[in-house]
Amino acid sequence: MKYAEVARQVGFAYELGGNADLNTLIQRGLSHRTQAIKDYLMKSEHRFLGALLVAAWGGAPQYMSVSMDDPDGVLSGIDKQFGVLTFDGTQQYFALDGQHRLKAIKEALKSNPEIGQEDICVIMVSHYDTEEGKVRTRRLFTNINRNAKATTGAENIVLDEDDGPAIVTRRLITEHPFFSAQGVIKVFTRQGEEGELKLASGNVSQSEKRAFTTIANLYDMVRSLSFGLDPAMQKRDARPSDEVLESAYVTIGQRLDDLLKATGNIRESLLAGTSAKDIRFPKNNEAGGHAFMRPVIQKAVARAAAQIAEQDVLPWNAVMERLSKLPWQIGQAPWTAVFNTSNNKMVTAKENVTLLDDLVYAHVAAPSKQFIINARKEYKQVRGSVYPVSEEDLLVNLINHSKKVVVEEASAASPALSGGDLDGATEE
Repeated sequence: MKYAEVARQVGFAYELGGNADLNTLIQRGLSHRTQAIKDYLMKSEHRFLGALLVAAWGGAPQYMSVSMDDPDGVLSGIDKQFGVLTFDGTQQYFALDGQHRLKAIKEALKSNPEIGQEDICVIMVSHYDTEEGKVRTRRLFTNINRNAKATTGAENIVLDEDDGPAIVTRRLITEHPFFSAQGVIKVFTRQGEEGELKLASGNVSQSEKRAFTTIANLYDMVRSLSFGLDPAMQKRDARPSDEVLESAYVTIGQRLDDLLKATGNIRESLLAGTSAKDIRFPKNNEAGGHAFMRPVIQKAVARAAAQIAEQDVLPWNAVMERLSKLPWQIGQAPWTAVFNTSNNKMVTAKENVTLLDDLVYAHVAAPSKQFIINARKEYKQVRGSVYPVSEEDLLVNLINHSKKVVVEEASAASPALSGGDLDGATEE
């Protein structure tokens, strides 16, 4: 194809259906590498670029094979399977590989339209608007980029068709009653003029009015809450069966529902139209903001709940009950491990996150008195002040981790509560 045709017809991103943000093919933005390619195109007299891998969407493709007579056997040993591929003019193209080259071509043509008559090799693959076609295209994209220049973690969450938690995360954003609501999960943070996207990673802006969390944070929570499921859900390079994925979606979805309810039921407020900004960072009362609107706390709570339930320290429903008794204002302990009440700023250094993990554990299912003592001492070292919850108050939550706890009435609705939670569940 001519450079001009490529620049005009080939795009960076295309919706694959479902959630408009989630199912957008991810293309990297303009970078130093792209600038270098543009400079090469502008300055070199003997310019040459490698092939683009382009997917064709729609256009009613028709393939007509072409054969050649070869009575003398000149073509012996050569593959004779070739022909002509035609479209009806409604097709759209998007790059699977070569996005830096494509961006450089588009930019170079703006400065020097004359190079538009030069040619670049294009390898065309078909993209079908079916579930199987979407899976095939996503897998092709991630395999190409993973084996060449690695895609970001967020890009793999959007596109990976082998990583079970990534697949479940996308389905949650597409189908779950809460997570599929418009804007609840922030998928990307910026869209450029040519459609290139920057995926949302960890942080949610204080001024964000709709988002509960980002796709990367939801993925981390899903991975934490995948405990006790089929081992295939822990393998990133082998797609679980449809049956395993269906079971995982139901189980993880229920666990997330339980977490949302136990942590102050933010869901109802957001679905009712309350501004996420006002819940997260209320004006003139920042310390009264909801702790579970902060990604670092979302992930810490999911990690702690999963670890406690997975180790049979407490059954899932008991963990949820204990979480529900915590104060969910971010200016209260244990959240002050990562929130500075003196300036209303988050403090998310590694030592603060580790401290938060320990304090959540101490509040929900402390394994020993010494653990509580150490956690309070750690708080003094990291935060420079005495932990506001006394040792005596934390001892109420002490659980002997070598013994299981009696559960009088287990919630049958909670998929996290497996038979292993109840077998031999007696307190000595």
